[in-house]
Amino acid sequence: MDGHLAQAGLASVADPSRASVRPRPQAVPGLTHHGDMTVTGVDGCAAGWVAVTLGPDSKSAATEVRTAVAKTLDGLPLTGVTGIDMPLGLLDAGWRDADLLARRALGRRGATVFAIPPQAVWDCATYAEANRVCRDLTGKGFSVQAWGLRRKIAEADDFRRRARPAPFPVRLYEVHPELSFTAMAGAPLPDSKHTAAGLAVRRALLAAEGIIVGTRVTGAGEDDLLDAAAVAWSARRIAAGQATVLTRPAQRAADGSEIAIRY
Repeated sequence: MDGHLAQAGLASVADPSRASVRPRPQAVPGLTHHGDMTVTGVDGCAAGWVAVTLGPDSKSAATEVRTAVAKTLDGLPLTGVTGIDMPLGLLDAGWRDADLLARRALGRRGATVFAIPPQAVWDCATYAEANRVCRDLTGKGFSVQAWGLRRKIAEADDFRRRARPAPFPVRLYEVHPELSFTAMAGAPLPDSKHTAAGLAVRRALLAAEGIIVGTRVTGAGEDDLLDAAAVAWSARRIAAGQATVLTRPAQRAADGSEIAIRY
């Protein structure tokens, strides 16, 4: 999933220094890492959703990789720690600081991060209405490309809410694959995933981590598959308490949940 962060998102934080939370590895409360843990990464695709599940981490051999495509999240075989390339947690008003932090971390690749407007915007029936409500709540509009994520954002949010109570086995976390690839490479990638060079370098980075995926799976493009694999790589870091977390802890979603992007 690619997007464009509107300049509105950059200008939305009244005091930018308050959002400049230093990224650092962070353990997930209540989660104990086990060496035999499997993790999954999920990305949106033409058919709905594509998932890449990684078997136990192996330092001496390629990781077991399983892929699946389904129309809905409920149709995917998800268990345990699952990363998803979709916004989780919407505000009552204003813009999410996690998106601003992600843009800063990505430098020239920051344009791949969407500016995510408040909850009320997504409840609108049309883009014209949503854009008007967005301007009322934030002073700025938002992109029609972001509006295209409306149904998937709603589905992911519903899935997250249902996944909270035990014994439901899935723990869902927001991940942005460009941040994952940046962490693998040590710097933002120069080439877009929509170019042959960009696809090649992403595939090579995953291979260096022992993650070998096919070139295509029915219902999902190669870029979606690689993104899901990168999200799974970050899910493994989340499970191990090694993921970097972009968040401003004081900023909470309308439902009280955290707003954070992990990688």
